[in-house]
Amino acid sequence: MKRIIVLISGSGSNLQAIIENINLGLIQAEIVEVISNDQNAYGLIRAKNANIDTFVLDHKSFNSRDEYDDALEKRIQIKNPDLIVMAGFMRILTPLIPTKYKGKIINIHPSLLPLYPGLNTHEKVINNSDKEHGISIHFVSPVLDGGPLIAQGVIDTNDNLIELLIKRIHSMEHLLYPLVIQYICEEKIYLEHSNDKVAFKDIELTDGILKIKYNV
Repeated sequence: MKRIIVLISGSGSNLQAIIENINLGLIQAEIVEVISNDQNAYGLIRAKNANIDTFVLDHKSFNSRDEYDDALEKRIQIKNPDLIVMAGFMRILTPLIPTKYKGKIINIHPSLLPLYPGLNTHEKVINNSDKEHGISIHFVSPVLDGGPLIAQGVIDTNDNLIELLIKRIHSMEHLLYPLVIQYICEEKIYLEHSNDKVAFKDIELTDGILKIKYNV
């Protein structure tokens, strides 16, 4: 059974979706710890309700990103995870952790990468009158939102107001992120270190990745 660490900063709704998929037996893994940079993150309560160990590493207690990431890496090392899942972890990592855990750390981003890395993706989609919006799941690299792409979920924008668009994006996250984690734990998705390309086994691909159009 695979060992997972989940990194969070906020409500932990993706964490909850992962927990539920584990409880259903869809993901063959155990969350060995949830780590947050915010002691008030509601995701910590979700973890405790599921009897999952939690750890708070407040970034405000450190003088630099390098110091913070060094402490975070030491904490991760204690738990020896097979997979690190960034689920709303609002920290830009230095190269330390993505380099050491290459192929073992994934992130979810609310845009169809390479479109709109960084923040305010929903506003950018609306301001540019994009017909489609979505989410991207990728292996984490030292480049912000630039690691090898694993999967994308796509929706039609339908000229939605931003509040509804965000709600639909979250619904899609809760479906696709657990599925990708399931496939990684089943070793159907992995990173080929020789060429930094994502390998897929027995998965139907579109444009070289797992891509699903959702009606949410």
